[in-house]
Amino acid sequence: MRKYLAEFIGTLVLTGIGCGTAMLVGCNSDNGGGYILTALAFGLSIVAMAYCVGNISGCHINPAVSLAFLMRGELKLVDFCGYVVSQCLGAFAGSGLVYSIFTLGDVTDRTGGCGSNGLAGVNGSAAAGFIVECLLTFIFIMTILGVTSKKARHGSFGGLVIGLSLTFVHIFGIGLTGTSVNPARSLGPAIVAALEGKSGPIGDVWVFLVAPLVGAVLAALVYTALEGGQDDSDGDAAVVTDGVTPAVAEKKTSPNPPKTNNRNRRKKRR
Repeated sequence: MRKYLAEFIGTLVLTGIGCGTAMLVGCNSDNGGGYILTALAFGLSIVAMAYCVGNISGCHINPAVSLAFLMRGELKLVDFCGYVVSQCLGAFAGSGLVYSIFTLGDVTDRTGGCGSNGLAGVNGSAAAGFIVECLLTFIFIMTILGVTSKKARHGSFGGLVIGLSLTFVHIFGIGLTGTSVNPARSLGPAIVAALEGKSGPIGDVWVFLVAPLVGAVLAALVYTALEGGQDDSDGDAAVVTDGVTPAVAEKKTSPNPPKTNNRNRRKKRR
């Protein structure tokens, strides 16, 4: 239960701080500073949560990430379901909290939709938006799988790398789709916007639910294939040496020691 709570908190922080920053500074094409601030807000949220709840749940805080780990056999189905529910609830709670702050404080929402994703940047093209989200999720998940691989042993700086990679994909995607790469992050703000009376985000939300999951599936398949190729090469080397180091092999293949001379023993006895 603790890991589900950790996923709830992590997704709440990611959605609340990330979308809240977008709502505060705006992300239109005339405000390049808003792009960078929003991208950093999402990326740094990942960094903070990775070192906060990462040791409890792994800090997926994204159904697409959980799906990739499920496909690789690193997450049980029951935990996958628990993670996704916790993530969606956390995203909704984060969006609700930020909306309450803006409403009570009479602060202008510069995104006009609680920081939700949309297709305005691609002129309403669902196909273009789908490709953008699929591609960015693929890149993001590939990075996560690489830096968290037990075989690679990258150390404890994985959270920083993942956070920077999320910043990286946001810099490109914000102007096109607002950058989701996370179904929960898209669903939460879209529901809150719909409750506020703005139906646009909820109408397009299917793109931001399906495309990241497709990107995650592709990333899991491709990374597993690449990592498997490395294992095959290592395995071939192991077969050649038969699992024994050269020094040990020489000892095992060395000839039997010469027999002692019985005549010399008899002379010594005399």
